[in-house]
Amino acid sequence: MKFKSHIIDHDPYATPAFGLKSKVARFAWGVCYIIFFRPSPRPFFAWRRFLLGIFGAKLGKDVAIYPTARVWAPWNLVCADMVAIANGAELYNPSVIYLGSHAIISQDAFLCGASHDYNDIRFPLFSKSIHVGAYAWVCARACVMPGVTIEDGAVLGLSAVATADLNAWTVYAGSPAKAVKLRKNNFKVA
Repeated sequence: MKFKSHIIDHDPYATPAFGLKSKVARFAWGVCYIIFFRPSPRPFFAWRRFLLGIFGAKLGKDVAIYPTARVWAPWNLVCADMVAIANGAELYNPSVIYLGSHAIISQDAFLCGASHDYNDIRFPLFSKSIHVGAYAWVCARACVMPGVTIEDGAVLGLSAVATADLNAWTVYAGSPAKAVKLRKNNFKVA
């Protein structure tokens, strides 16, 4: 059965979202990830930092990125000191994702730095930076949408979805995430 197209001249969905340079860089990173990053033993954090650094990631001291964490574009990853990114966490970062000192991204969390403009016939991709502050915690299976800032010490609970900025030292839960309580600031950070 043949379907009739409503678009006569050019299908705007066929326009690529990324250029050749980006595709080549992501291909090279993908090969490195499969061969060297993912099979590396769990305690080889320095090795994984080295590999990400080759591809342009800016990483502070003692950053702990686990072997099955996925970083879409290392050149758009900036981590301060003592950041942890757990197994299964995914950072989809066509724009910069910044993780502050001692930030934790737990298992299977998803930081989604891009989406599509569904009101535009061309359905173009857009991306926005994500900022996760110092001592903030994105819990297991939680999602962070494009352009969201998670301020210092905020907690995004299990499977919660951050669609808007999260205030400092506040615990959020649900979808969309709502403030449920305050977190004690034992860290004496701003």
